[in-house]
Amino acid sequence: MTDQVSAFYEMHPYPPAVDDLLAYRRFWDDARRRAESHLFWPNEAYRDNRSVLVAGCGTVQAAHYALRWPHANVVGIDVSANSVASTRDLKRVHGLENLEVYQLPIERAPELRQTFEHVVCTGVLHHLADPDAGLRALRDVLAPNGALHLMVYAPYGRAGVYILQDYCRRIGITASEADIRGLAASLKALPPDHAIVTLLRNSPDFADTAGMADALLHPRDRAYSVPQLFEFLDAADLSFGRWIRQAPYLPQCGALASTPHASRLAALSAREQYAAIELFRGTMVRHAVAAYPSDQGGNRRVGFDGDDCLDYVPIRLPETIAVRENLPAGASAVLINRNHTFTDLYLAIDAAQDRWLSAVDGERTIAQICGEQADAGPARTFFEQLWQWDQVVFDASGKPRP
Repeated sequence: MTDQVSAFYEMHPYPPAVDDLLAYRRFWDDARRRAESHLFWPNEAYRDNRSVLVAGCGTVQAAHYALRWPHANVVGIDVSANSVASTRDLKRVHGLENLEVYQLPIERAPELRQTFEHVVCTGVLHHLADPDAGLRALRDVLAPNGALHLMVYAPYGRAGVYILQDYCRRIGITASEADIRGLAASLKALPPDHAIVTLLRNSPDFADTAGMADALLHPRDRAYSVPQLFEFLDAADLSFGRWIRQAPYLPQCGALASTPHASRLAALSAREQYAAIELFRGTMVRHAVAAYPSDQGGNRRVGFDGDDCLDYVPIRLPETIAVRENLPAGASAVLINRNHTFTDLYLAIDAAQDRWLSAVDGERTIAQICGEQADAGPARTFFEQLWQWDQVVFDASGKPRP
């Protein structure tokens, strides 16, 4: 089966190879890098020279990281020779001297004989014969102060995918170009209420034949519910830090907060809340988390129980916008994170909160924004909301910027 997976990616490299990364380079700047850094390391001063491992880098992901972190040392590994060759071509064309690429399975990552402060593995472990062995290997190369960015498939939102995978197996659809063309044509005849139709319409996974093959014809594919994901992390001696986008998992965010179930959800432990909300939302297709070595997880969290949080420096996430038209009564703006896919995840703010938000510049602390004499309670509550709704991350290091 391992050979089948390797052969699959030799035939269908994913994502499709590209030769121009200039638009991606222009997209990233120091503000974006700082926001991403403090998402993973809220309690450390900003640095842009970390060591990065992109595990299962495909054709372009390691090159993306080398471009967006030009002072970092980036290593990419992948089982596919074609993907490694594509990445090396990008390294040569774009002069990415901070990038090294190796053809190496994730399970053998310790053979690199180095550790990394940032390990990125998105959309890969669920394709391994032994995902637990793969995650343990990544844990073995994670530095003591390191952060793991992990993404795996979620089961309920991908129900239509698994139905179609079974359909393809039953009638013998292969990953040949002719069969993929036939599959694409046949999908147009699906009933309009089929479980996969929304994904076909909205997901970039179906934008090209390589994506369609990866989604529907991959020889190995599993998914993790929230409880299974936590078991997965626990078994690898990793500590959950946060969801990369956390508002969809929180009972205080979105429509659930105003339902009769709100108090029942609030009484649950955090893990049970996440599991229940995954079931209620029903259409999550993936889970993305920041995880840490188990003995370090508690040091990577921000808290709002005391006034220490007033010394945090809030940093706007770049994908956030403030809408100022067609507002609810009494609202000065409605805040939206464009990466959220659930339409109930908007935060209405009043005029005073809007003034505080407008003063967020990535330099001033919450106390400085709200005024030293301001009531700490409302300030603490508002900035906690901004964090929960994926509007800001915090520099909680208490150290001046270099």
